[in-house]
Amino acid sequence: MRIACLHTAESNIAVFEESCRNGDFPLLQLRHEVRPDLLAEVEASGGLTTAIEEKTLEALLALSVEADAVLLTCSSLGPVVARAAGLASSPILRVDEALAREAAESGGTVVALCAVTTTLEPTRALFESAAQGTGATVEVRLVPAAWDLFKAGQRDRYLVLIAEAADHAFGEGVQTVALAQASMTGAAGLCRRGLPLTSPGAGLKAALAMVGKSGKAA
Repeated sequence: MRIACLHTAESNIAVFEESCRNGDFPLLQLRHEVRPDLLAEVEASGGLTTAIEEKTLEALLALSVEADAVLLTCSSLGPVVARAAGLASSPILRVDEALAREAAESGGTVVALCAVTTTLEPTRALFESAAQGTGATVEVRLVPAAWDLFKAGQRDRYLVLIAEAADHAFGEGVQTVALAQASMTGAAGLCRRGLPLTSPGAGLKAALAMVGKSGKAA
């Protein structure tokens, strides 16, 4: 089975490959395309523009031609999936959508952590939609200074900041903490007060389930 991933950070390739191995998907093959230019344009524009949406849509549709499913791993670009899903013959999913459903399904308080300002609104809309009917209350928080560290190549310090923010939320009595961006995944193992939810494994499982329903897998 072939799943194509559209990333905006090259480091996410290793994150998803590790998640694939740890999730015991022996027959799953991942193909990766990295488009840092798309996120750079979103940050420069302060959010999605029509031009960025069109470029993202084009990239997703191109990947779908030779894949059983496509995962968009960038939360800032996530809203484009709603358009792409109706135009492709293969399932196209947001990697954080399955995360949002998992986080909300038990109700209670959910804190979704983000590192990039441009992910705040897409993440809030996604998690609040998932929380409807579950009784969950959603709060989306930005981890200050984290993204500057990531862009500077200080990945270890970046993950420490994410873990500290997650532990702070757990210390407040929050039942569920979700690391809304795939780049945050490594922080889960650094947390001491609880285990936050991460998106890569949830997204891969959701993609496999969608492929099974569509009957497209070769």
